[in-house]
Amino acid sequence: MDGNSPRAFDCDVLVAGGGPGGSTVSTLLVQRGWRVTLLEKVRHPRFHIGESLLPANMPIFEEIGAMAKLEALGRQKLGADFPRDDGSSCIFRFDRALGDTPPCAYHVKRAEMDRMLFEHAREQGVDAREQVKVERVEFDAGGVTAHIDADGTKSTLRARYLVDASGRDTLLGKQLKLIDRNDKHQSAAMFAHYKNVAFNAGDPGGNIISINRFAHGWAWFIPLPDGTMSVGCVCKPGYLKTRQGADNETFMARTLAIVPGAAQHMTTAERVSPVRFTGNYSYACRQMAGPRWILVGDASAFLDPVFSSGVYLSMYSARRALDVIDGALREPRLEAALQRHYTRHLRRGYRRFAWFIYRFNSPAMKALFANPHNLMQVEQGVISMLAGDVFDNRRVLSKLRIFKAVYAATSLGHAHRWLADRLDRRRQNRMHVAAD
Repeated sequence: MDGNSPRAFDCDVLVAGGGPGGSTVSTLLVQRGWRVTLLEKVRHPRFHIGESLLPANMPIFEEIGAMAKLEALGRQKLGADFPRDDGSSCIFRFDRALGDTPPCAYHVKRAEMDRMLFEHAREQGVDAREQVKVERVEFDAGGVTAHIDADGTKSTLRARYLVDASGRDTLLGKQLKLIDRNDKHQSAAMFAHYKNVAFNAGDPGGNIISINRFAHGWAWFIPLPDGTMSVGCVCKPGYLKTRQGADNETFMARTLAIVPGAAQHMTTAERVSPVRFTGNYSYACRQMAGPRWILVGDASAFLDPVFSSGVYLSMYSARRALDVIDGALREPRLEAALQRHYTRHLRRGYRRFAWFIYRFNSPAMKALFANPHNLMQVEQGVISMLAGDVFDNRRVLSKLRIFKAVYAATSLGHAHRWLADRLDRRRQNRMHVAAD
């Protein structure tokens, strides 16, 4: 081989990022017979939020052969609760979803689950390495060369294909300048683990996630397998400016004090972890795939975590990426068409989650979730969305279209009431001035 020829491939597929998406696509690829190298920049276990899974994710755990391991480390999740203003519960149980969606999911400690998936990939034959960071990549006509740092030792690794599963580090999104941030939907999260947190009255076994709205965002209460509770608040930027030098713990306590329904959980609670902050700025990459590369999970887009969609979208996109990579490596002329289908399919699902997310705190959505009606199985369609069934089920999608129409009508009614109330307040002010 002359000096101008590219060196032989170290692997068929290089996967950057050892979270759920990266471990899943790596496992699936070795099951198809490809040589895969999976690189994770830190060492497992490492802390991560996203502790509540969705039922639609369960078949993927089955496919990669990790379902029994998930059951061993998880706490069963039977539904989601969106408490009303009066403190009563409105629980959406997954066993009422339409179609074949599994009736439950699991709450997990992400550090444990991510380590399990990474080690499972290694057991399946993946060359899985920790504390190895992909710093940048170079593409040529034959493949991709990754410049890597293994705990201070620099080197390169050559592959036929690259999967960017780097999460919110967005390796290729930054390198190729693909990121579009959503300036209209910005938020930040603060969260911690607590013990001695009370479950909902309607959930004595601690198998339901609670999502509590408040004036400045929303809060989550996730029962974890070890008996602790993950508690977090996702807040609007304007509210965060009121922090005014308060430390993390004080600001967290101050925020929980204004969350309706939080007191019934937190009266005897004791914090057992630091309070952490993270920016949850929504973004999407303009391109999800290109010649010899593809993005999965948060590397391609990040949504507000209100419906616990993060791990599911990571693993689902990894499953869909499998067919793109496998097809492109076997028949390169099909790559562009496979990538176009991948992009269209995923964007449709992301948009369906996003439609609900961006309206979650609106008066109309709040009213509809507080008083659900199952006319024409619309409530069951919403439950299917909450379970993660947003891609292919035509029956579910038809119910979601009906729900959107109901939402539009409800929003109009709220707008009329808001306008009438505003006019009435102005009339009363004029009367008060006249009386003076």
